Amino acid sequence: MTDGFAHRLRIDQIRDGQRLDLVADDEERAAIAQRLDLEGLERLEAHVTLTRKGDGISVEGRLAASLAQSCVITGDPMSSHVDEAFTLEFRPEPTAEPDDEIELASDELDTIFYEGGEIDLGSAIADTLALSVDPFPRSAGADAALREAGVMTESEMSPFAALAKLRGGDET
Repeated sequence: MTDGFAHRLRIDQIRDGQRLDLVADDEERAAIAQRLDLEGLERLEAHVTLTRKGDGISVEGRLAASLAQSCVITGDPMSSHVDEAFTLEFRPEPTAEPDDEIELASDELDTIFYEGGEIDLGSAIADTLALSVDPFPRSAGADAALREAGVMTESEMSPFAALAKLRGGDET
């Protein structure tokens, strides 16, 4: 996906062990925030080391971001931070027929295929952020709002809770 945070690197110019620091500017952060449906993205940076593996490039690094989301229950604004290590593998697009399926093993799930002679490290980092963000953020007031709306918790819906109420007890 493209989101304005494209940092294209030519494969033939990548040095083994090369270190890069990528920091998204205001415009790039705004585009990524819009794509990820965030209220805001105050900070996005990644510090990576590139390793050549034949035609492939291995990227190991750390992603740091400060972002604002809305609680899925109350809509209240929430701040959160992402700080995590990641590993990506860039490999040349395999030659296959259009209808052929390509299966990846579990250790290949962070593999990104590229065509031509360059990789887009920025978009891969934005995608990594997308996978790191809580898809269902809940504020401190979410549980109270659910109770007020009459939504029961899982423990209140259990058959044991219903039996306890019939017995007159409050066991969950």
